[in-house]
Amino acid sequence: MAGNGMHTLGRVKVCDLAPSEGLPSDSYKLAVTTLSQSLAQYSAAIIQFPASDGALLRSGLDSARLYFHQRDSYPATNNMIHTNDSQEWCKTSGYYADPQSWQESYEYRPGLTHTEPTNSMEFPPAGLPDIFALLGKAARVVLDAIGFYLNLRSCPFTEILDNFPLRNGEISSSVLSVCCYARPSFHGAQHHTLTEDEQLILYADHDHQLDKSLISFVKSDKAGFHIRDMHGQWILVDVDLGPQEAVVYPGLALYQATAGYVSPAVHRTDLNSLQGSIEGRFSLAFKLMPKSMTNLSCSEMRAAGHGVEAQFQLPVSVDDFMQRSHSNDELFNRQTLQSFSVPQSQDGSMKQLKKRRKSDSRCKPLPPSKRLRLEAQRVLKERVQEIADKKGIKLRFCNLKECENNHNVMNSPCANIRREIGWPHGVPFVHPHDLPNKAKIGFLETYEPGWSETHDMELSLSETAQGNQHVTNCNQSFTQ
Repeated sequence: MAGNGMHTLGRVKVCDLAPSEGLPSDSYKLAVTTLSQSLAQYSAAIIQFPASDGALLRSGLDSARLYFHQRDSYPATNNMIHTNDSQEWCKTSGYYADPQSWQESYEYRPGLTHTEPTNSMEFPPAGLPDIFALLGKAARVVLDAIGFYLNLRSCPFTEILDNFPLRNGEISSSVLSVCCYARPSFHGAQHHTLTEDEQLILYADHDHQLDKSLISFVKSDKAGFHIRDMHGQWILVDVDLGPQEAVVYPGLALYQATAGYVSPAVHRTDLNSLQGSIEGRFSLAFKLMPKSMTNLSCSEMRAAGHGVEAQFQLPVSVDDFMQRSHSNDELFNRQTLQSFSVPQSQDGSMKQLKKRRKSDSRCKPLPPSKRLRLEAQRVLKERVQEIADKKGIKLRFCNLKECENNHNVMNSPCANIRREIGWPHGVPFVHPHDLPNKAKIGFLETYEPGWSETHDMELSLSETAQGNQHVTNCNQSFTQ
């Protein structure tokens, strides 16, 4: 991509990204190419909306300015401090304030009604339902365009998204935030003048953020939103936004769902430029989030033939993912963390993708034993869980380390599972940690016939046959 690098963020019309039946048009392929290359190089792109939608975004920013200024007439006790409780990630709504970062926000979440602590009458910013619908639709279009480039099936992420539209009684996982930064009259920031040390803190490299969203949009009235590019340089991405343009960037949830093929954007907001401002900085931020009662898996990536590394093999509950602390340093220092790169044509992109897959597999292939262990662990959990569910048993599966450390201990997690599900005495427990490679292949063949034909494990057929017989005997003893 170095030879075809972009000098600035790619600009794409949202109407050009809208899919249609039949073969993809040239304008669609060009839009996907521009979007993908911009995301690869800058972790962001600029989406252009029609003029009518641009007017809606501008009116939303004007309404935000009026809303936060009118809050001066409310007591300071009304300011709710945002605790960033990860367990409440899908329940936030209404006004929040963070005096330390000089930030205020009003979060609009369809299906959830927020009441001020004092039950006072307060008018929220205007036009939020329309802006939410506009940016939500655009985010889904961008998500599908990324799926098209990755050669995934149509609408590959539908199962992890909210209903469209929401059904009765449902609460949106996605959220629209109306934000205000460094407002001079903000009750939590009595001193608006920044000292030199405070400027460094507000603009330091360690003060970066990663959204846990799939796709995020930001539209601001003043420049100050920085994103780190592929070379580690901070880029001011909203410096020349037009009235009907917004910045789009991927989040951690998309990084997880695509097995690391789409890198999350690292961003920060510069407050130093607001010193002496009489208003502050206002923005609209939309986050397309996965719904809470689902899992982030890489099944779509596997189905498209993409290699999936060990850390993405097992599905992750969305609630667990949102509550988990993600190490930024781990992401930044990971040598294999690369966004997808896009050549000039879609046909060429498929060749480039296959070539990159082969190159990646040659650089760091997973050992056959490790691939077998992960696959056998997945199948075991599914099949043994079915048995446990029928008997009403609640299981706790061990992790690899504690299983190996307590391999022969009577009260180990594996021993407890053996006892609770009634595994026959004297019959080896068919657990992936306990089995040699040939028996793991037999285990997988027993539960998923034809598995070895689609996976090149570089093991002899004679060993596989022996493993098949070993697991078959175990299964027959268990069913008896």
